[in-house]
Amino acid sequence: MSETDYCELCDLPKSQCIHGRPPAPPAPAPVRNPATRVRKTTTSSTASAPKVVTKSAPRKWTPPAAFAPLILEILEASGGSMTADAVLDELESQLADQLLPGDFETTPEGELRWRYAARRARQTLLSDGSMIKGSPGVWQLA
Repeated sequence: MSETDYCELCDLPKSQCIHGRPPAPPAPAPVRNPATRVRKTTTSSTASAPKVVTKSAPRKWTPPAAFAPLILEILEASGGSMTADAVLDELESQLADQLLPGDFETTPEGELRWRYAARRARQTLLSDGSMIKGSPGVWQLA
């Protein structure tokens, strides 16, 4: 080997020293496809506003809004008041064939997703005035 094969800073062969190797280039950032895209189209001689095109993906779990009317029906059928567990049990029996596979996954807190969505629906019904806060553990119509 000649003198030029050794690094002047660390006295190691250039193939082994860190000074003889340039750092690796950074990895390129991944390109993200936005969920909505704006597409400009003109259908006539006058320019129109851009149209928003949205992509819809299949739902993984049932949204809270789907539970709200059923909660109201169950409470009306029971006289306007029921325990939370009884309402949730009745929801489960009525929606057994309609719940999605993702509804049976657990949230980070350990609760089933469909039960969490039903509780969120109750919160919406409370804010709408359709339900009132009863005693703890009881769901009650307004």
